[in-house]
Amino acid sequence: MEITNVNEYEAIAREKLPKMAYDYYASGAEDQWTLQENRNAFSRILFRPRILIDVSKIDISTTVLGFKISMPIMVAPTAFQKMAHPEGEYATARAASAAGTIMTLSSWATSSVEEVASTGPGIRFFQLYVYKDRNVVAQLVRRAERAGFKAIALTVDTPRLGRRESDIKNRFTLPPNLTLKNFEGLNLGKMDMTNDSGLASYVAGQIDRTLSWKDVQWLQGITKLPILVKGVLTAEDARIAIQAGAAGIIVSNHGARQLDYVPATIMALEEVVKAVQGRIPVFLDGGVRRGTDVFKALALGASGIFIGRPVVFSLAAEGEAGVRKVLQMLREEFELTMALSGCTSLKEITRNHIITDWDAPQPRLAPRL
Repeated sequence: MEITNVNEYEAIAREKLPKMAYDYYASGAEDQWTLQENRNAFSRILFRPRILIDVSKIDISTTVLGFKISMPIMVAPTAFQKMAHPEGEYATARAASAAGTIMTLSSWATSSVEEVASTGPGIRFFQLYVYKDRNVVAQLVRRAERAGFKAIALTVDTPRLGRRESDIKNRFTLPPNLTLKNFEGLNLGKMDMTNDSGLASYVAGQIDRTLSWKDVQWLQGITKLPILVKGVLTAEDARIAIQAGAAGIIVSNHGARQLDYVPATIMALEEVVKAVQGRIPVFLDGGVRRGTDVFKALALGASGIFIGRPVVFSLAAEGEAGVRKVLQMLREEFELTMALSGCTSLKEITRNHIITDWDAPQPRLAPRL
């Protein structure tokens, strides 16, 4: 079967992967309402395309934190990629580099920062969970810095792990041949089989629940890398993030895996963008499956988007070639959306190019009698 869109990779991944691995990647928290909403909310945004504009040349390149990339589509951090494919994060790193875009490596990767750096050149960010042992955190940040990573994406929405019922039913744990590579040899305990989700038990034992805004400043004291705050959904927190010195914000609900019944990220985006007032870039993570979704996010003020599940599903289906194809398909769909909307560069994408179901209703003219 010829794959013609990103969504088709999920069905292939479901067939190929063991149930525990597929469920881990695919599921959300509790009722999974937000998981559905992350996708459904995009369908409530419609286009207002402009016509008769010369779109023979379209430039979709952009700059993120001073780094030039080929398109505003980047790779989000996703854990345990070798569960999807033996090459795991190596394949994703090479695919992102080939596409001229940014890969974010998870703290819970099955390949270390050094191993990912060894795949060759590329712009890479490092996603950070803050452990109770701050020496471990400082050591990990320094390793990422030495390995050439360009920014830290601090995940701030996980003081405890959300209740992912599929993982509980499956007694989720890492396959015996895989480890959390960044923490090898650090005596931090293992993700053992439990009567619950092994990951939830591991997080309860290791992740620092006292994490607060002052720790963003602590992090700035141990690294020169810019810090993106990942997991912001409100204007209030966006304003505090700026005061705390964040270099950027990632509007994220953790792929709907933490607190259920939070808004879809595309719904929360505009509130955060308005609060930030252009002082730092705002990115969107969650639910993007089409180039049209990318355009809608940029029209609502995002500087770029991150994709997660499409990467692991395509990785499971076709390895590095699958990830390359996902990035290429989204690129082509996004460029087509720009052309058909009458935009030749990212700065031409404006709020006027879309209408949402939360916009004020237009006054109707009274019918002529």
